[in-house]
Amino acid sequence: MATLAWVLALAFMPVVGFVIFYFVGPRKLTRSRLKRLRARQALSGPRFKIQDATMREQVSRELARQIVHIGQTTNVAPCSVATACEVLVDGKEKFAKLRAAIEAAEHHVHVLYYIFEPDQTGAELRDALVAAAKRGVEVRLLVDAVGSSRLSKAFLEPLVDAGGQVAFFNRLNLRRRSRLLNFRNHRKIVVCDGVVGFCGGINVHDDDNVAVRADGWRDTHLYLEGPCVAGLQLVFLEDWHYTRGQAPQGERYLPIASEDAPEHRAGEPVQILDSGPDTEHETIKMAYFAAINAAKRRVWLTTAYFVPDESLLLALKTAALRGVDVRLLVSKKSDSRIVSAAARSYFDELLKAGVVILEYQPRMLHAKTIVVDDWLSAIGTANLDNRSFRLNFEVTALVFGRRIADVLADLFEADSRESKRIAPADRAKLPLGARLFEGTARLLSPLL
Repeated sequence: MATLAWVLALAFMPVVGFVIFYFVGPRKLTRSRLKRLRARQALSGPRFKIQDATMREQVSRELARQIVHIGQTTNVAPCSVATACEVLVDGKEKFAKLRAAIEAAEHHVHVLYYIFEPDQTGAELRDALVAAAKRGVEVRLLVDAVGSSRLSKAFLEPLVDAGGQVAFFNRLNLRRRSRLLNFRNHRKIVVCDGVVGFCGGINVHDDDNVAVRADGWRDTHLYLEGPCVAGLQLVFLEDWHYTRGQAPQGERYLPIASEDAPEHRAGEPVQILDSGPDTEHETIKMAYFAAINAAKRRVWLTTAYFVPDESLLLALKTAALRGVDVRLLVSKKSDSRIVSAAARSYFDELLKAGVVILEYQPRMLHAKTIVVDDWLSAIGTANLDNRSFRLNFEVTALVFGRRIADVLADLFEADSRESKRIAPADRAKLPLGARLFEGTARLLSPLL
């Protein structure tokens, strides 16, 4: 499908198509992977180890074990334990919890964001990091060069002057043209002292903070404590090493507890999965695909951008056709008209298969979550689209067990009450122009 999209673009728009291919085509993927893999290999020594026997006791379902095995075999991502695990709804909850964690940090704070804006929300977080650095805490801030392009030297100067370190992931370089739009770091990670972590969909900007804007995006984040945070830490350290050529090491950053440590035997099993153009396997997509196929009762998905490839589309339709309650929650409001049109082009066949499609009405929906039956939850940065699974660096936390699944299910139902259910009759009323636009957007979907 991606090849067809490029062929059509080059055939019907030869000049424009060539320019687009030159700057965002997949030609530099292998070189980027090799460099990124060197960063992973440099940190392979201190990679944390989790006892499989312990996790087999806690991840009781055989299906859950199979999902865990995917991450272990494709990305060496062990399943660990969260001694505390909390779903954070919208930016107000997330940023209050985040500032408290930064204020409590004693050794280091590691921060990675795709979007970090120099607005009120960004200034408040920067000031919290400055205060931490001034009291002797190691502060490392890594942001994506495209997503956070508005960050200026003047805005970051207080943090640098306080002793904090700042880096930009994949700075723009015309000689390395694939870096312009592809290979962006879409992750949102914060780690404090190696034992407190955050990940999810909420970036650092006013649009994602209802404490600043009443119409701020509807989003979801995850707060974690315990050994599982080492998974987030490792992802950050690899990205930092890739950007700066080196990364801090030692048990202060990746604490290794003994097999009999209480924290390895109490809590909720969590597996941190990362994926991107540097990896051979699309680990997050594989885990989602396997989970959808394993579902027996329900698959409830929330995503900001829905542009699935054929495998995920088939998995969703097949699950619905075999009687699984498949629901897809997307945003009516979007910051990309063409992506929204591409998403809607899939609605007809999903509806025919029995998938329930809901469009969230009040504001932009930016969350990326999945609930499968009552045993698996996913909260992360990856949307159900080609860019998330193949072109960007992403991270997702899989949480095994009923408690978080129930929390996300309740949240899904609350969002559903503020959504419109799409009916086949609604689709039948679409004018020809709208359908043509959707069809054109779908042809370009592998590039979105």
